[in-house]
Amino acid sequence: MNKIKISAVAYTNTKAFIYGLTHSDIINKIDLSLDIPSDCAAKVISNQVDIGLMPVAAIPYVPNANIVADYCIGSDGAVNSVFIFSHVPVNEIKTLRLDAHSRTSNNLAKVLLKFHWEQEVSFTTDQNEETDAFVLIGDRTFGKKEDFAYAYDMGEEWKNFTGLPFMYAAWVANKEIPQAFKDEFNAALKFGLDHRKEVLQELPALPNFDLDDYLYHKLQFEVTDDRKKALKLFLSYIEELEKVSL
Repeated sequence: MNKIKISAVAYTNTKAFIYGLTHSDIINKIDLSLDIPSDCAAKVISNQVDIGLMPVAAIPYVPNANIVADYCIGSDGAVNSVFIFSHVPVNEIKTLRLDAHSRTSNNLAKVLLKFHWEQEVSFTTDQNEETDAFVLIGDRTFGKKEDFAYAYDMGEEWKNFTGLPFMYAAWVANKEIPQAFKDEFNAALKFGLDHRKEVLQELPALPNFDLDDYLYHKLQFEVTDDRKKALKLFLSYIEELEKVSL
């Protein structure tokens, strides 16, 4: 049997999943690569891999997209690693620099600015351009909140806006995956989540960031009905934004 090719994100928020995959027999059945979220999505879209833990905003671009796991990267309120950092209050943001690492967080920023805060904002991907605010995600945000005048946690703001939790990344396949493999895959992911204490022991301690709180409380990993509802709503907002920009 050919190995199933899988791309996963290499951030701290996926460490438990990686632990589960690499400490289960399933590791012998997969070809695992670790990527930034945008590259993970690109690999699934272009059929370079069969499954990816990819930003949910990219799901509409995946041929035959189907979510193959009961687990995801999510939150119910503040997540503490998906931010708009700003030099001015949100009602004064006129320019925002997007993060090259993730399509979902960039789109979430656009959705919140347009529909939650009702701000008209110009966006840039030029990382050298000076802007009022910028999107930053993942480990690069750890301990950075105090460095900026304003820090908007987008998980918290989505909850304020919709009353729903959020799903940032899901395990998405671009083809039908055998049920037996999906069962084994889910078991491996659960094994990793059940061993977060071991994962924490392997991570370097951070003086200004609570990794235990992050992995056990800020992050949530189950694909729930409310999270599916949030995904559908989020994708509908993105579609509306795209219509406006045409």
